[in-house]
Amino acid sequence: MPAPPENSGPLPLVTPARVVIGLCLLAPFVAMLWVGSYARTEPTLAGMPFFYWYQMLWVPVCAVLTSVAYVLVRRERAARRGAERGEGRGRGRPGTGKGEDRHR
Repeated sequence: MPAPPENSGPLPLVTPARVVIGLCLLAPFVAMLWVGSYARTEPTLAGMPFFYWYQMLWVPVCAVLTSVAYVLVRRERAARRGAERGEGRGRGRPGTGKGEDRHR
């Protein structure tokens, strides 16, 4: 695999990882604010109307999506810092000290 060029210019602001991060954080808002999609009683789950269990289902889904976004942000930040130092993109691994974000 060829090494990245020494002076490849500024890093792009919009990357695929940042798009995924945005979608992970935007999805719960869209799902909860679009009330017309879940404002009904059927189907019921253990006697609970759809309106309630749909919203409760989004609690763990939001936690998972936020966790995914957090991991991607940390990975992207480490890769950018590594690229700024000249280590190449994506070489830093969490826990090794190379490219890791030590200032939280």
